[in-house]
Order: sequence, then C-alpha cells, then structure tokens
Amino acid sequence: CLHIVIYKSIINLCFSSKFYFLTSEDPILIQNQIENSNLLRLVTAYRRHGHRKAALDPLGRLKPQECAELDPVYYGLGEAQYTAHNLYGILHSGSESATTEEVLQFLEQTYCGNSAVEFEHLPSLEERNWFAKRWEESQFEEISKDKKIALAKLMLKCQAFDHFLHTEFSTVKRYGGEGAESMMGFFQEIFERSAEFNIQDVIISMPHRGRLNLLTCMLKFPPVQMFQKMKGISEFPPRVKGSGEVLHNLTSSVELNYGEKKICVTMVPNPSHLEASKPVAVGKARGRQQTLKDGDYSDDPAAVMGDKVLCLQVHGDAAFSAQGVVAETFAIANTPHFTVGGSVHLIINNQLGFTTPSERGRSSLYCSDVAKMNACPVIHVNGDYPEEVIRATQLAMEYRQKFRKDIVIDLICFRKWGHNELDDPSFTQPLMYEIIKNRANIPDLYATNIVVTGLCSKEELDLAVASWNKELNDEMTNIDTHIPKAYHLEKNWSGYVQAPASQTTWDTGVPTDLLKYIGAKSVAVQDDVAVHNTLSKHHIDKRVQQLEDGSNLDWATAEALAIGSLLWQGYNVRFCGQDVGRGTFSHRHMMLVDQSHDGIVIPLNHMTDHQKGFLEVCNSALTELAALGFEYGMSTENPTSLVIWEAQFGDFFNGAQVIIDTYIASGETKWLLQSGLVMLLPHGMDGEGPEHSSCRIERFLLQCDSKEDGFDGDDVNWHIVNPSTPAQYFHLLRRQMVRNFRKPLIVASPKMILRLPAATSSMLDLAPGKTFCPVLGDNEIDGNAVKRVVFCSGQHYYALHKQRETVGAKDTALIRLECLCPFPAKSLMQELNKYKSATEFIWSQEEHQNSGAWSFIAPRFEKVVGCKLAYVGRGPLAAPAVGIGQVHQREVLDILERTFAEKKYNYFRARC
Repeated sequence: CLHIVIYKSIINLCFSSKFYFLTSEDPILIQNQIENSNLLRLVTAYRRHGHRKAALDPLGRLKPQECAELDPVYYGLGEAQYTAHNLYGILHSGSESATTEEVLQFLEQTYCGNSAVEFEHLPSLEERNWFAKRWEESQFEEISKDKKIALAKLMLKCQAFDHFLHTEFSTVKRYGGEGAESMMGFFQEIFERSAEFNIQDVIISMPHRGRLNLLTCMLKFPPVQMFQKMKGISEFPPRVKGSGEVLHNLTSSVELNYGEKKICVTMVPNPSHLEASKPVAVGKARGRQQTLKDGDYSDDPAAVMGDKVLCLQVHGDAAFSAQGVVAETFAIANTPHFTVGGSVHLIINNQLGFTTPSERGRSSLYCSDVAKMNACPVIHVNGDYPEEVIRATQLAMEYRQKFRKDIVIDLICFRKWGHNELDDPSFTQPLMYEIIKNRANIPDLYATNIVVTGLCSKEELDLAVASWNKELNDEMTNIDTHIPKAYHLEKNWSGYVQAPASQTTWDTGVPTDLLKYIGAKSVAVQDDVAVHNTLSKHHIDKRVQQLEDGSNLDWATAEALAIGSLLWQGYNVRFCGQDVGRGTFSHRHMMLVDQSHDGIVIPLNHMTDHQKGFLEVCNSALTELAALGFEYGMSTENPTSLVIWEAQFGDFFNGAQVIIDTYIASGETKWLLQSGLVMLLPHGMDGEGPEHSSCRIERFLLQCDSKEDGFDGDDVNWHIVNPSTPAQYFHLLRRQMVRNFRKPLIVASPKMILRLPAATSSMLDLAPGKTFCPVLGDNEIDGNAVKRVVFCSGQHYYALHKQRETVGAKDTALIRLECLCPFPAKSLMQELNKYKSATEFIWSQEEHQNSGAWSFIAPRFEKVVGCKLAYVGRGPLAAPAVGIGQVHQREVLDILERTFAEKKYNYFRARC
C-alpha cells in the first residue's frame, strides 16, 4: 500500500509540475517533493497561472481574473491552513518551512501582485527552475536608497521635459513619454547592468513613443538641436547633403560612463513603419559583434555571442502583436549566423493602438504572446510601480546573460494624450481617458512616496527639476546660433566621404597569378572531405580547368574570384539568402557539404594560415523582410565588410518592401547612413511565369533620384545595374569595397546565362587596369556600316546577338546598357558618335512595356543624350510575365523579329 501511494504521488507530481527539480541527485529533495506533492502542485499552479490574477492595469479597467487552478482545495489543502510544510526544493520563500496559509500569502504576493511572470512554457527544466528560484528570491532583494532617488529624479526629469515641450512647442507632435515614465527605470537599469556585465555596446531599436525623452534625458542628445528641429531647422550642418527626418525619428550614438566602465549606446534610425527597425537593430548588433570580435567572431573558443554587445528592442503593444516583422525577427533570432546572444525586449503597453483598443487589436490574451513562438519568458509589470520595473529588468538581464536568449518585459501603462499630443482621444476612448484625466502622474506619485518614507526631501527633488528646466531654457536661447554636427563619418567610417556629384572610375582588377591561386583555393578541400561526385566533376574539376585555360570563366567562378580577392585584402564578406550556399540554380557551391556527415566546408576561408578576411555564408530562414532588414543593419556597421543578400527569385524582394523603401532607398538622405549592401535579384523572362521572371527593376528605377534632364553622379541614392558578363559582375563586387564611399547596389542578376558558353569572361578581363564599364559597345561591327543601333540591357543581349547572326544583320550595332543608375549619359554619347550613318535607334527589352527599364531610360536618352528611341518589347501587362508557355514563346520571337525588321516606324534622332 505504501508503494502504491508513493507511485501515485510521483505520477501526480510528473503530470502537474512539469518534473520540477526531479532531475536532482539530492535524495532528500526528491523525498521532500514526494511527501509534499500536493503543495508542489499548488506552487506550480501559481507559477503557471498566477499572472491571470495579478493587478497589472494602472487604470484599473482590467480586473484580475478568478482562477480555479489557484484554489488550495483543488490540491487537498483546503483544511490544512495551519499545517507546516518543509519547503526544501519546493519554494524559495526565505524560510525552511511554512504553513499552507503562509505559503499562500507568499505566492499571492509573488505571482499575483503588481508584476507577474510567464515562464512555464520554457522548454528547458533548467530554465524553469532557475526562473522560479530567481523570481521568488527577488521579492526579498531591496533596491538601494540611491537607486530609488536617482529613479525619482530621472522620471521627474522625463516629465519636466514633456511639460517644457508642451509649453514651448504646443503645436508639435512629440509622442512624449507621459503615462509611461517608469520606462526610464528600465533604461537606467539596462545601462547599469550592461556595464556591470562588461557589455561594451548597446544597440537600441525604439519607436516614436518616448524616444525624445530617452534621447535628451539619458543619451545626451543636445536639446537645442531638438528645438531647432521643432522650429523647422535642419539637423545637418551646412555642406552635408541630406533631406532629414521627422522629429520623432531622430537618432543618437553616445558613450555613457558608469564608474570606471563605459558603454556605447546606439539608437538605430527608426522609420514610421513601427517595427521595421527591429531586424535592422539586430543586424546592426551582429555587425558590431563582428567588429568587436564577439562570440562567433572571437578567437577565444570560450567566447559566447552577446558577451560584448546587447540588442535592446523597444516595442509598442499594438505593433508587437500585429506586425509580421516581429514574428519574422523572432523566427531568425536563434538561428546560425543571426543570433546575437539574446535581445531584451520592452513593450510600452499603452493598452491602445492609435484608436484601436487592445481587444480589437489582437486575438491573444496579452500583446506579448507572439514571443512565445520562441518560448521567451515574459514579465508583466504595472507601470504605476517603477521599482517593480527595475526588479523585472534586473531579472531580464540576468536571464539573458545566463541563457543568451530573448526575454520580454511587458510594461503595462497608458498614454496620457492621444496618438500624439494634438489628438483628442476622448472621441474614441471616452471612459479610458476620463480615468486618465482624473489620476495623478506616475513621477509625482513615486516622488511623493519616497519623500513620505523619508528617503529624500522634496526640496532635493524640486532642485533637480529646476536645474533641468534651467538647462532647457538655456538651450532655447541658442536656437539661432547652434550649428549641428554630423557624426556619420566617424569611428569605423573615418576616412570615407559622401559620394561625389560625378561618376567615378575605380581600378578593380587583380593580378592574374593571384586570381589563379584564389580560384584554386575556392574549390580546394582536404582529402578526408567527401565531396558529392557530381560537384567533383562539374564544379571543382571544371573550375580548375577554367583557371588553367584562363578563359570561359562563368558567373560562379567570377563571383568566387571577386569575393576571394576581397578576403585576401582583409575585407570580410557576408553572403545571405535562401539557398545561397548552393545557389538557387545550383551554380554557386560556395559551401560544400561533406557527404559522410553533413559537415560544411567553406574553402575560401582556408586560403592561407594567416587569413584576416572571412566569408560568412548564411542560408537564411524563409523570410525576406527580417533577413533583408538584418543584412542592411549589418552593412551600416562597418564599411570594411561586404554584405550581400540574394533573393531566391528576383521578385521575392517584395516581401521586404518596407525595408527597401524606408532604409535602403532613403537611409542616407534621411539619416546620412551609408550602406554598401548588395542585393542580387535573379532576373530574366525565361518562361517561368509571373512570379519567377522579373525582379521588377522598374520599381528600383522609379525610387532612384537620378536626374531626368541632367547628368548623374555617384551621389544617386543607389546604383542599379544589369550586367551581362561575369567580368562585369566581378568588378561590381570589388568596386563596392574599393571606393571611398558606400552605396547600395541593386543587381538584376542572371538566371538563364549562368552557364551560357557565350556569357563567359577571360582572366584578361579581370586584370589590373580593368574596371566596370557602365556601357559595353559593339566591337564586332564596322561602325561606318551601321544603320541601326539597338540598345539593350542584361541577358537580353545574347538573344539579340544570336538573332543578328541568324538574320545576318551586319548593319545593326548592339550596345549594352550595363548601368542604369547613375545613368551613363556621357558613355552613351561616346558610343553613339561611332555610328555617324545610323538612322534607326531602338530600345529592345524582354520585359513588358510597363516593366523593365524603358520608362526610365526613354526620357533620359531624349533629354540628356539627345537620342529619341523607338520601343521594341512586350506590350503592357498587369502581371510581370505570362504563365502560358506558348504565349511566352510567341512573345520572344516577336521581339526578336521586330528588333531586326525593316524600318516600319517614323523613328528619328536629335543629335546633341
């Protein structure tokens, strides 16, 4: 009978407590858990469900729920209020034993108070045990007197800043921190703990709510510069090119001192697309880790990601639960090449999204529930209790440091005004704002509390606020004289410049002997590596043969030579995307997989024993938005790293359109933030249907700031190319690093011609003195005999070239426009001057008329080059391509025939 009772107890314990502590080798602990199994089940219930009974709403609108799982009667303890229990291995209440009543009091205070936790979903027993222990122990940990006073002053300072702006700039939207001032305690604790843990850099992503408060009150952003912005004055100094950003998206990078330790805090630029900055910040953090040789990038085998850099993500409640980029960023958080050793998340929970209440803004109980997809622990805190915020932050930092995983703090607060200070929220939330209108402010409540308890005098707090107000008033007097400083070309970016207003040429050639060495190393593996038989023959042996011959270099070889030569020079290269290691079209094989044990070999990382530059090949998760944002963030960190993102197919970039619009296309003009990111977008009308054909190059051309009636320089917002030879691609990749400025490079990369014998290059094309040519002329035709000049771009050239040979059109020149933006007008003029007898000038493209480059190049040819073109290509279509094979083939033949047909239209040309 005794054995049966024990076995039943063990079964109940296992099913009700998720095996708490049962892996312990301590027989006394196990015996005590068995003897007090009902109590353990009750404790486990509070750990699992206590948050439902917690008082988390500072407005008192969301009442604590009654929770049947927390009834001691349910566990056979209803009549045992005064029974003493041994708590060893069951509860960390500070006592070795306690009665049921005392245990209940502790559990109510710990799990159902003004803060609550969700950690029962953690996958590891170690994590669950640790979290329970630290959360229970933290109830006895006092916050120091000095920290409480500093917290009071910081929140009052935050409030005074909002009041000052409300008085001086009453018509300006500032998205202040009123109602959420306890967040300042979170930031204070994060920075102090970061210094304590020897973290050197904190990278912050933060939306507009409270952003200005953090910038001025803690991150040393000059108030005068903010006031200038409110007056409509540029945030940039004279002679710095930039269009600027709205007030609430300002940014900063600053060093903060904590004792003898320093931390660098960088707030990444934030567009108004709310959570779009999250993957950018994580990528920036990973880039900083590479710069500091943190974790995966360290020579120390004991180093762990996150030792030196912390990513801090601040969210709004409505955006956190509804924006897909949040889930995508969580999806890559723990994957190889994307982890940063855990981010700390703060949700500033207004309980409202613009005018949408939380019950209509999400389907889950909490806005933080999306974080459970990664089994992240969540700490909910009532914003009326700033000290609870500090305790939560301390625990969050400890958890992150120990387990190097993400953790979320849900700061439940309120928004004193509407979506901005000019809104009237009572239109849509009358009852909520009636409560807000009649309640005291959080800083005042906390200040009163520490004065009443004798921790600090009212005069000391008043003096701190008066001193801050005086500083703000003094800054106001300097509005007309202050000259802002630009920090964009400092530290890692020292020595770089803004791109010039002219188009520059850079020698990107490499000595042939070195290229042959690099090429051989790009396919060299140790004898014990089992390479796939097909790759041995068609990849390794073929490349070796190409190098020996010095000719017929294909695209994959040119790419490997470009990347390998950059690694040789000490640059780092990161290649990211879905299937990039092999390549979507199985052409690259930059990483080789050992057929015997799935181990990965990257030959280019073993060129020499003292190699300084390394290649990181990142086969990403099936995401475009988070992955591209991440890569952009990495590209902005250090100009000596080449970051390449490749779409699986060209048009798949549209899953990341927000990143392209708000960062890549406009990041430099808004924030002076340079990026050398390369986007490879496989492009070609090869009969694969609407979604696998076009990279929609017209969209990128539409977003560029190229001049329609003037000459472009390298200072356009991004460079857009459609190269037709491996050599051109080689020089483009190298040029990204060789230049003394950085610009995003959009490449309409090939598909069909990756293995086309005609689309190859020789070693001579890559030699010193060679460079990327924005226009490739026609060397096969006698210029004096040319009557028709056909301009084209990309792989379409090869179809035209074959057709010219077929029909014997020796009077037709084919000129390739390799660079579309900046528009190479002068190079085109030079080419045109070779054909004095030409009377027909055609633009031929494989894309539809409302796609491709036609709409972009036509006015520039006419207005700048002085040549009006006739269009030959597909007609307009709503989809990028047809999905019917026979129709596609007819379109191809029609384009080729019309390009070389006798003159049927009244083409004309106006010479410059």
